[in-house]
Amino acid sequence: MSPSTTIPSTNVFEIGNYTTTLIKAEPNVCNRNKNRNNSPPKPVLICSPIEEGVFPVLLFLHGYLLYNSFYSLLLQHIASHGFIVVAPQLYLIAGSDANGEIKTTAEITNWLALGLGQVLPPEVKADLGKLGLAGHSRGGKVAFAFALTKSTSLKFSALIGIDPVDGSDVGKQTPPPVLTYVPHSFDLDGTAVLVVGAGLGEVPRNPLFPPCAPKGVNHKYFYSECCKPAYYCVAKDYGHLDMLDDDTKGIRGRPTYCVCKNGESRGPMRIFVGGILVAFLKAYLEDDESELVAIREGYDEKVPIQLSTFEFQV
Repeated sequence: MSPSTTIPSTNVFEIGNYTTTLIKAEPNVCNRNKNRNNSPPKPVLICSPIEEGVFPVLLFLHGYLLYNSFYSLLLQHIASHGFIVVAPQLYLIAGSDANGEIKTTAEITNWLALGLGQVLPPEVKADLGKLGLAGHSRGGKVAFAFALTKSTSLKFSALIGIDPVDGSDVGKQTPPPVLTYVPHSFDLDGTAVLVVGAGLGEVPRNPLFPPCAPKGVNHKYFYSECCKPAYYCVAKDYGHLDMLDDDTKGIRGRPTYCVCKNGESRGPMRIFVGGILVAFLKAYLEDDESELVAIREGYDEKVPIQLSTFEFQV
């Protein structure tokens, strides 16, 4: 089969035409292994098409204290439209300081050129000239922080924050601070940005738990500091963790159902996030704006959930 462009596209809010596979790659700690430098610095979960082709790459950063595997269905949705998604497990234990995660993101980015090709299906090639960076929650903060450092030789053409959070309390940032509270202050060298917000993220679940995406440090403020081109949408009736898999088990999975204010179900939000990411990535990694323009001009009909906000600067 020839490259990815030969397979016809489908509705971005549906599973795409590519068959996908999930691949786990682990760091190699054996110093005697001659190929140890080609192993990832942290465990990574990769979702890739299995059909022959050359595909753009999305680096995806998980949220605070979550596992990368909790996003498996979202990653598969994106990959089924012809993308390779690389989701590192940035840490297992973390405090309030995200500097370590920024450093790890740099290491993973450098590894893409060295080792990604060795773990992909035989006929699949990664096009690192078409590279995107996305993060959810604190992972969104890390994605913005890393993009702003400009500390990699690879160029990110698309940056995505999925309900990004720059702090743990109302107006209180955690180190390193990303938001400056100066409109259009992010210096991203023209990188296109998409910010997706969860309408219930700033609503506390109950008096015992603060909101998971508080006002003052959430999606609204990230978008305010973006320059053109930038898109911003907020899912009205969905929560901060509603893009995760339906079934998240274990000591870290169970709290995802009770810590944040959630919508009625995760499926619709996950489908929306997957679809809007695909449309955005097609526009800014593959120069195909058709899906994004269609959503932009008629999102009330195209989008499968209700949005409270849809804005853009192009």
